[in-house]
Amino acid sequence: MEVNHNYHLTYCSNIHPGEKWAEVFKALRVNLPAIRHALNPGSSMGIGLRLSNEAALELTDNEMTAFMEWMGEEGFYVFTMNGFPYGGFHDTVVKDKVYSPDWTTPERLTYTLRLFDILNVLLPEGLDGGISTSPVSYKPWFQSDAQRDQALEKGAQQMALVAQHLYQLKVKTGKSMHLDIEPEPDCLIENTAEVVDFFNRWMLPIGISLFKENGLSAAEAEEAVRTHIQLCYDICHFAVAFEKPAQVIETMEKEGIRIGKVQVSAALGATFSGNGAEIIKTFSAFDEKTYLHQVKALNETGEMTAYPDLKEGIEAYKGNVKEWRTHFHVPIFLEEYGLLKSTQQDIIEVAEILKKKKMTNHLEVETYTWGVLPKDMQVDIQTSIIRELEWFKSRL
Repeated sequence: MEVNHNYHLTYCSNIHPGEKWAEVFKALRVNLPAIRHALNPGSSMGIGLRLSNEAALELTDNEMTAFMEWMGEEGFYVFTMNGFPYGGFHDTVVKDKVYSPDWTTPERLTYTLRLFDILNVLLPEGLDGGISTSPVSYKPWFQSDAQRDQALEKGAQQMALVAQHLYQLKVKTGKSMHLDIEPEPDCLIENTAEVVDFFNRWMLPIGISLFKENGLSAAEAEEAVRTHIQLCYDICHFAVAFEKPAQVIETMEKEGIRIGKVQVSAALGATFSGNGAEIIKTFSAFDEKTYLHQVKALNETGEMTAYPDLKEGIEAYKGNVKEWRTHFHVPIFLEEYGLLKSTQQDIIEVAEILKKKKMTNHLEVETYTWGVLPKDMQVDIQTSIIRELEWFKSRL
C-alpha cells in the first residue's frame, strides 16, 4: 500500500454515530470507500478514527485483524485518532459531559493508554501517529484558581505517564506517537496563553523530572516530552477566542511547542451593526440540546464576555455588542449563513501557512454537527464529507 508521506488529510469519524466497535466498523465500511473513490481514486486514504472507551474495550485481537485486513483490501490506514470524547457523542445530551472523565482521573489515563496501544498496532511503519485529547478539564467545575492549578498539575502528571509509555513504545517498535492536547472554549486550557502556561509551569517540569528519573539527561528528557506531548490546533476553537492563526503558530514555534495535528473546523459568528435582534433570531436556529456552544462576545471597547452556551448568550443579549463567535462547528466550505458568517478565513490562512512550512502532516476536518444543523442545511453525509475535503484540498 502506497502511503502519502507529505501530509495526511482525512475527516474525523466522530461524525458517524456509534459507541460500539461493531457500529464504528459498519459506518466506516458503508461510507469510506465511496469517499476515498471520490477524493483519491487509486490512492490510499488515512482514517481519523474515533473510538469511545466502550468501542476500544471491544476491539479484540480478532476484531483488530479483521479491521486491518479490510483496510489493506480497501486502501486505508490509520494515522490519527480522536481520544477526546470518552463516552456517548451522538443521540444523547452531551454538553459538559464530553469533558468527563477528565485528566485528573485514572479512567482518562487508562482510556488514553489503551488507545495508544491500539494505534501502535494500526500505524503503518514510517509514520508518526497522534491522538487528540481534552485540555485537562472544564473550568466551571472548579471554584478557585488553586483548585484549577491542582487539576492542571494532576493532568500534567498523568500526561507525563503517557509520554513515558510512548517513549518506551518508540524504543521497542520504532514508532513515534504523540498525545495532542486540544484547547477548547471554557476549558482549563482554551487559548494560546494557557497552552504556553501549561507547558512551562506544569508539563515540561513534571515530564522532564519523570524522564530524568529513568536515566535520561535533562536535554534528552525535554526532547522526549516535546516529542510525545504536542498540541492539537483546532482552528474553530482558537477562532472563538479571537486569536489569529499566524499569531498562534508563531507563538508555538517560539515556545518550542509542536503541533501534532491541525483540526480543520469553522466556528459560527456575526458582526453586529444595528441589526442585533435579527442576528439573535438567526443564532436561535442553532441553539440545540446536544452539544455545548460556548459564546465569546466582544463589545465596542474590545472587552470580552463569555457565555457557557448559546442559550445563555441569547438570553443575556441587550445590545452593546460588536461581534459574537460561538463554538458551533459549521461546514467549512460555506462562508455565510444569512446574517451569520463562519470563521472560514482562518482556515484559508492556515492553508497558506501550510504551503510555506510543514508544522504538521496530520490534517483532519472535524465538522461533527451535521445531525444538529438546521434542517435546511442538512444534506447527504457522504456528499458533505467529500465537499469539505475537496474544498480544503483545493486550498492546499
